[in-house]
Amino acid sequence: MRQEILNKMKQTANYIFCHPEVAEQEKESSRALAEFLLGEGFDVHWGTGGFDTAFLAEWGEGKPVVGFLAEYDALPGLGQNVCSEYSPTGGPGHGCGHNLLGTACAGAACALKDRMAAEGLHGTIRVYGCPAEETVIGKIRMNEAGVFDDLSAAVTWHPFDRNRVSYDIWQAQDIKNYRFYGTAAHASRHPEMGRSALDAAELMNVGVNYLREHVADDVRMHYTYTNTDGPANIVPPFASTNYFIRSSKWERTKDASERVDECARGAAIMTGTRVEIERVTCNKEMKVNRALAETFYEEMQKIPAPSYTEEELRFAAEISDRAGFDNGGVYFTGLEPLEESPVPLSIGTDVSDVSHTVPTIMLSAAAMCKGTPLHHWAATAQAGMSIGEKGMDYAAECMAAGAYRLVKEPEILRRAWEEF
Repeated sequence: MRQEILNKMKQTANYIFCHPEVAEQEKESSRALAEFLLGEGFDVHWGTGGFDTAFLAEWGEGKPVVGFLAEYDALPGLGQNVCSEYSPTGGPGHGCGHNLLGTACAGAACALKDRMAAEGLHGTIRVYGCPAEETVIGKIRMNEAGVFDDLSAAVTWHPFDRNRVSYDIWQAQDIKNYRFYGTAAHASRHPEMGRSALDAAELMNVGVNYLREHVADDVRMHYTYTNTDGPANIVPPFASTNYFIRSSKWERTKDASERVDECARGAAIMTGTRVEIERVTCNKEMKVNRALAETFYEEMQKIPAPSYTEEELRFAAEISDRAGFDNGGVYFTGLEPLEESPVPLSIGTDVSDVSHTVPTIMLSAAAMCKGTPLHHWAATAQAGMSIGEKGMDYAAECMAAGAYRLVKEPEILRRAWEEF
C-alpha cells in the first residue's frame, strides 16, 4: 500500500475521531471520507438510499463489482480523551471505532485501485458511505432501495480486540417502541378516574420477564423506559419503552417479538389504556460465506499482524488495569485460525441484511487491546491513537488483498455465489 494512502488514512481517521457525529448527523465524517476518495480518483455521488450523509464512490468499469461498506457514525455519550484513564469529553465518541472502520474501507479501495490500474484489470470498485449503523437503519434502508443489488461481493471489517476472519452469525434484531396512552387524574383525590400508562408499561415488562422462560436460549430481550418525568400525584397519561429483541435466527426473533407485542396488548387491556407499537428497524442474521472466508483468510495469513512499541504496550497495560480487563497481561495476539463452523455472536449489525442480498465477507482486526468491550470509553481512547491506527492499516491491507483475489480469480466469486 502506498505510503501516501496510509498518510491520508491516518489524517482522515483522526479528523473523524475529533469530529464525532451520531447517526444521520455525520456531515463532517462523510465529507472527510468522500474527499479522501475524490483525491484518489473516485467519482462520488451523494444521497445514496435517501440519506443526506450517505454516498457512493466508484472507480473502474465492468464486472466484477466489489463494494466496500464504510461506517462512520459515533455513539452518544462516549466521547473520551486519548488517555489510559476515564476522561470523558461530555459528547459523542467513537466507542465502536467507526472512525477507523470507514477509513480502512476507503484505504482498501484505493490500494485495490492501484493494483488493478497497474495490471490493467477490468472491474468496478465501490465504496458505500453508510450512515447510521449504530441505530441499525443505514444499510437496511440502502438495501431496501436496491443500492447493493448489482454487487459481485460486499467487503467490510469491524474493529475488535483480535485479528480474524469474522466467520460469525451476527444476530437478527427487531427494535420497537411501545407507547401507552392513558387518562390523567389526581392520584389521591380521584384515582378511580385515572388510567395509568405507566402501570401498563410496567405490567408489559413483567409479562416479558415471565416470557423469558419460554423462548429459545439464544433469544435476548432488553428494554428501557424512554420517559420517566412527571410528579407522582398525577396518574401518568403517557409512558413509553424501547425494546431490542434478538436471536441468531430471524424466525426466532420474529416469534419472540410477536409475543412481546402480545404482552403489550394484554397490559393495555388490564389497565384500560391504549398501546401503539412502532417498529424502529429490524435486520436478519448474518449469512456467512465459506468461499469468501477461506479466500480472505488465505490472504490474512500472508500479511504480518501489527507489532507494538513499548509505549503502546504500556498504554495497553495501564488501560487494562484501570478498566479492569481480564486479559492476563496478554494485550495483543496474531491472526486467529478460521473456525470450521460459524460462530454465533451476541451483537447485531445492519451489514447482515446486505449478506442476504450479495455474498458478504467481514474481517476483524485488533484496534484495541484484549478484553476491551465495544461501546466502552476504553475502546474510544484506543480508536483515537496509534493502537487503533495499526488495526486500521492491517484491516485495509487484508481487505485489499482479498478483494484483489476476487477480481483476479473469477472462480472464487462463482463458488461464493453457488454457496449463496
